[in-house]
Amino acid sequence: MANTLQFDLVSPERSLASLEVTEVQIPAADGDMTAMADHAPTITTLRPGILTAVGPSGRESFAVTGGFAEISAEGTTVLAERAYPAGADARAALEEHLEAARAKASEAQGEHKDVAEKLVDDMVKLLADMV
Repeated sequence: MANTLQFDLVSPERSLASLEVTEVQIPAADGDMTAMADHAPTITTLRPGILTAVGPSGRESFAVTGGFAEISAEGTTVLAERAYPAGADARAALEEHLEAARAKASEAQGEHKDVAEKLVDDMVKLLADMV
C-alpha cells in the first residue's frame, strides 16, 4: 500500500506490535510528533504517554513509560522501557510505576529532583489520558 511504513513496538518483555501503518503518533520527550512515510531520519527519546499507530485496519494505542523511537523513511521502531496496550489492563501496572516514580522523586535532590518530578507529572498525565 502506498504511503505506508513499517511500525514495530518492542519492550524488554516482548514485541507488542509489528504493523503496516500510515502514521505513528509519538510522545517524544521534546513534544508530540507524528511519523509518516518518507519522514527524515530521526532518533528521539520518549516520555510517558500514549503512542498511537494508525493504519488500514484502524487505530491501535499503547501506553509507554519512556524509551526511544528510531524513525526513517520506511519505518518507525519504538524501543519502550515499558509498553502496554492502552486500556484498563494497563492501568494497574502504570499506577505501580507512578508510585515508584513518586518514591524516587521524594528522595531525589537538585537537578535529579526536577527530572524525577517531571516523570511523575508525565505519568499522572498518561493515566489521565487513558480514561
